[in-house]
Amino acid sequence: MTDLAGAVWRTSSRSNDQGLCVEVADNLARTAGLVAVRDSKDQEGPTLAVSPPGWTAFVDAIRVGRFQA
Repeated sequence: MTDLAGAVWRTSSRSNDQGLCVEVADNLARTAGLVAVRDSKDQEGPTLAVSPPGWTAFVDAIRVGRFQA
């Protein structure tokens, strides 16, 4: 289990009032070697933890439209 006690969560600028809300804690990249993501409506629920390079690749793919429907 990953210790997220030092996580500083911020809400995505893409979150909206229709329930599409995520938060990211990227301050752990240097100390714990991970980036954490969670549903902002369920802050006690599950958290996804990925490596900093994995997070960067994911964000870059979103920016170029690789996940468009």
